[in-house]
Amino acid sequence: MTDPTRFDLDDRQRAMLAEMGVRVWWPKASELSRPAADTSTAETAPQSGAQALAQQGDARLAPSDAARTSAADPAMTPMSAPEVAARAAHSRHAPVGPAAAPASTAPAASAAVQAQPLAEGIDRMDWAALQGTVATCQACALCTERKNTVFGMGHVQADWMVVGEAPDEEEDAQGKPFVGQSGQLLDNMLKAVGLNRQDESGSGVYIANALKCRPAIPRNPTPAEVATCAPYLMRQVALVKPKVILAMGRFAVQSLLQSTEPLGKLRGQVHDCQGVPVVVTYHPSYLLRNPADKAKAWADLVLALKVVKG
Repeated sequence: MTDPTRFDLDDRQRAMLAEMGVRVWWPKASELSRPAADTSTAETAPQSGAQALAQQGDARLAPSDAARTSAADPAMTPMSAPEVAARAAHSRHAPVGPAAAPASTAPAASAAVQAQPLAEGIDRMDWAALQGTVATCQACALCTERKNTVFGMGHVQADWMVVGEAPDEEEDAQGKPFVGQSGQLLDNMLKAVGLNRQDESGSGVYIANALKCRPAIPRNPTPAEVATCAPYLMRQVALVKPKVILAMGRFAVQSLLQSTEPLGKLRGQVHDCQGVPVVVTYHPSYLLRNPADKAKAWADLVLALKVVKG
């Protein structure tokens, strides 16, 4: 495809970028190679530690489920709910690990729920066992608030992996990642660099979340909730083995990079998670509220594309 850092974009790219709401003029390639100055006060306010984890991020976060499971099956037909439950019931991975403490900042009714331990051996599970374990997880109070777990979708050996934050109401209802307006924007962003979430080839994309369950009341996830779900995400990264991870939003960044730095300080660089390059960008829900920053998101996509192409 045409190098997206050039001015001579083809008609398809122009159409996709128009759908993203980004004008067709771009910074020069030399300007895209260095971090862009970030003027967004909502994204750059410096915080640290638990305060940053509890306070930063979109109230409307991101999602993922209806997993495309077996790596041996390129068609990746999602398992039905009964199949997931049956696999989980017969899983040999009994829950014997340490329990995650209930989130102190969660709603009072949920905080009173007795959390169950995480399953043992998450770092050794295959796709089927991992999806079944997530579907029945009760390791934090969010299990009482969800309608569906949102596991992930896409090709299980894709070159690109997109990681969002936590499911919103629509995603929780459907059990699928990035639906609604934020999902439409993500699809247009991916198409602008030649990707399609429905592509079942290895050059496609796998989409997951930092959190697999939705808080019933829109709020930021707590540090304990982010930490509890982290082993599931780390196992997904290990199974996909992507060429690049696109971390969208603060809580995706905090889970993958264990960093509380503002996004504005982390953009424009290539980070590392389990030996996989990570490019940081804004969540589509943030871009819908702050369309002026779509040009920055385009620069992030260009950087990720360069990483994939080597």
